[in-house]
Amino acid sequence: MQTTPQGNEPQDSVYNADSTSYQKQHKPSSQFNTRDEYLEHELQIMQPKRWRPNLPFRDYRFEFEDTIPAMAGTIGKVVMVGAIAATFAAPLGLSESFVLENVRYELLIVSIFIILFSGFILPTANLAGTHGPLIPLIPIVVAAGGHPMAFGLLIGAFGLILAITKGGSLLARLTSKGVCGGLLIYLGFIGTISQVKKLFAWAEGIDMAHIAFIVILATIVLYALLEHFKKRWLAVPLSCVIGGGVAFALGAPFEFHTAPGLPNMNPMYWWGENTGWMLGLPTLESFVVVLPFAVLAVAMWSPDFLGHQVFQKISYPQRTEKVQMDIDDTMLSASIRQTFGSLAGGANFTSSWGTYIVPAAIAKRPIPAGAILTALFCVIAGLWGYPMDLAIWQPVLCVALIVGVFIPLLEAGMEMTREGKTTQSAAIVVFASSLVNPAFGWSLTMLLDNLGLIGCKERSANLSKMSRWVIPLIMFITLTSVMAIVGMLPGIPALMADFRH
Repeated sequence: MQTTPQGNEPQDSVYNADSTSYQKQHKPSSQFNTRDEYLEHELQIMQPKRWRPNLPFRDYRFEFEDTIPAMAGTIGKVVMVGAIAATFAAPLGLSESFVLENVRYELLIVSIFIILFSGFILPTANLAGTHGPLIPLIPIVVAAGGHPMAFGLLIGAFGLILAITKGGSLLARLTSKGVCGGLLIYLGFIGTISQVKKLFAWAEGIDMAHIAFIVILATIVLYALLEHFKKRWLAVPLSCVIGGGVAFALGAPFEFHTAPGLPNMNPMYWWGENTGWMLGLPTLESFVVVLPFAVLAVAMWSPDFLGHQVFQKISYPQRTEKVQMDIDDTMLSASIRQTFGSLAGGANFTSSWGTYIVPAAIAKRPIPAGAILTALFCVIAGLWGYPMDLAIWQPVLCVALIVGVFIPLLEAGMEMTREGKTTQSAAIVVFASSLVNPAFGWSLTMLLDNLGLIGCKERSANLSKMSRWVIPLIMFITLTSVMAIVGMLPGIPALMADFRH
């Protein structure tokens, strides 16, 4: 059986296997010496079917380990959608009630697409999550007069083009281990530092700074013990319990205040002139204003998606290529989810769901079963309301993201740069990302690496002219030009002043 490298685009031989089916190859966990052996065997015998029904118990099973990425993903979704909605709401003068209701609305919207795509017809498509790196751009979009529906629809359209042309998997193949490893190290380190600072800022805000130190210290000890006993997949739930429990025991204030309820499900309410966003429907000018931002948003998908796929490759055993995340299918599902979500009135801007896929890879679980549970948890959180309060409480939120996403990314990046001539490329991508952002660092270092100026010279020599410099150069120029237009290059004023004023 063959699969395309890096892109993981499955061939018919994978999905029409002449071997026995998953059902016949499945064995109860009691027949294995360890739980890890059972989970690895499950990954190796799965035969996911693309654009055909994949059914629980026939094509995959639910395991206790699936609840971990589902829990982490739900926490991440509540936080990230809330951040995007709040970032839009503040300059538009919208109230906190708008943010809360739109988050609940988005939790219900995303659950439908999770089940349809990742759980049913595209089992190697990662869940369509939230575009975290886009958050700093949103105030600029609003200041420029950008309309959220226009912005979302253009992201969906550009994403579909990239998915259909298989541009995502192409860019993944052109990214070396050194570049990808450096990108993971940067994202892991910056993310960890960010969450530690947020936790201390919260603790200082309640005049109990010592709580942050004690919570983080307890989390470090817990993570080390789980690593020692090879139970790292339990890090998210246990760290949430310890983080929240220790903080509450030390006197940190917490209370539930989001009551059960159902958001307004009418798209016309959200896109009314006096209701919801209070913006009405977008005009042609609205699409022109957000065009460069949408190009940048989709261009930033590739390094994000690649990092998630590589983390799976490192965590999964051999002979599991057919169940690993497919970059093009993930882009396709994310684009469709973005289009319908924007039409419906949601505030989310989508990307690959990192807070789900990273814990799932650690737990050695495939995408579909955890996806179904994530959808269920999102519905419960959205309708019940109270879990949303717990998910966004800083002692729970910060430690969950640290141990569930950022530390594993840091570990994976260091693992990728252990062998071969990878350290030069890794160092440069960290350097360049620090200058602007990860998208800039990735595109510049990919160009330098493929040209053979840094990294493995033998790899560069074996690339075609298109792969060596034409495609990387086009990508770098496109990204840098868009960043220059909207004023994202440090020290350089926006080329089009309207984006700043």
